[in-house]
Amino acid sequence: MSTRSLGTTLATLILGVATVLGLAHPAAAAGHHYVALGDSYSSGVGAGSYTSESGDCKRSTAAYPQLWSNANAPASFRFVACSGATTTSVASTQLGALSSTTTLVSVTAGGNDIGFADVMQTCVLQSEATCVSAVNNAVSQMQNSLPGKLDSLYSAIRSRAPQARVVVLGYPRFYKLSGSCIAGLSETERSAINSAGDTLNGVIAKRAANAGFAWSGVADEFTGHELCSGDAWLHSVTIPIGNSYHPKAVGQSSGYLPAFRSAV
Repeated sequence: MSTRSLGTTLATLILGVATVLGLAHPAAAAGHHYVALGDSYSSGVGAGSYTSESGDCKRSTAAYPQLWSNANAPASFRFVACSGATTTSVASTQLGALSSTTTLVSVTAGGNDIGFADVMQTCVLQSEATCVSAVNNAVSQMQNSLPGKLDSLYSAIRSRAPQARVVVLGYPRFYKLSGSCIAGLSETERSAINSAGDTLNGVIAKRAANAGFAWSGVADEFTGHELCSGDAWLHSVTIPIGNSYHPKAVGQSSGYLPAFRSAV
């Protein structure tokens, strides 16, 4: 075999291996027109390094959409996720970033629709019984009103970006049960919150599938790094209070980013 033929063969083999291993993805991703929608889990609340232009939306340079864009250099990138966003506000204030040329969308939404922040505040400040009641009320909303809201949002996304691959991401499971925490919420409260989180993710996953969107949960990535694990990637109750129960920078880079990357 000639040196040139050998070189060509080796180059072909290397390219094939790179494709199988996913090493060629950045080149493919470079053609994407990517829009990042959603709430605080997508904007990066808790990760710090917020951009000045984002104001109260608190979009972080350490959030998974920005990290993915940095690594993959898409053809265009619009980062419009915003702290406090609901399915309704995503639809009314963020979808203008989408167009017929959009090829990739990420979104987290649903937690604020069922009053996540209020539930956690109730659990921290009030009795175990009151906490469990608040969690159960949130679960009722997940099962009854949230599916229709998600359907409406997902339909609007598809209408605005008919050619896009849409990746819907979930929320972490907050607590490691029987973990290292010796104060704070009771085990009953932690278990109820975890169960509600699983229900929320299940509802979102089903609506995403029905819409023809890709679902990527993050519970697996955060396993071993929940609160009370001894190596939490989430903030507990903290100052500023808005960071509480949100991913730290490591939760974005080692939790959300791999979950998103695996679904792109």
